[in-house]
Formats: sequence, C-alpha cells, structure tokens
Amino acid sequence: MTGSKDWHTADIIAAIRKKGTTMAAVSRDAGLSSSTLSNALARPWPKGEMIIARAIGIEEKEIWPSWYRDAKTGIVITRKLRS
Repeated sequence: MTGSKDWHTADIIAAIRKKGTTMAAVSRDAGLSSSTLSNALARPWPKGEMIIARAIGIEEKEIWPSWYRDAKTGIVITRKLRS
C-alpha cells in the first residue's frame, strides 16, 4: 500500500486486525484510553501515527504520505514528537 494516497481508515484498521490485534488494544498497550488512538485516523497526530505504524510494521509516511510532504514543494518533511 505504498504510493501517493493516504490509506483509507478501513485499510489501517484491517492491517492492525491482520496483525492479530485491535485499535483499542494497541491504544491500551501504549498507555492510552482505548479510544484515544482513533484520533490519529481523523487528524494529524505524530505520536498516534507512530504507534499505529509500529503496530502494523511500517513507517508513518507510508500510511499518511500527504501528512509527510510539503504541500507546495512535495519535499518530505520530518515531523517530531513533542517531549
């Protein structure tokens, strides 16, 4: 599922299910409320994106390429987690 389009929410959830877990379980394992991680499916949230990507086993920019490219130049941008 690489390319220039962001993954559909259902594809992200399916990829997590294929790993034998759920969004709620991944969220709880990360020390979050069971529904908190779903925020990353609706809006950019670097910490949530990282948690989801690690659960699937790929990089965040593969799931959400539009969030990791400058809209004007198309250059890949590095997004950092807040401390």
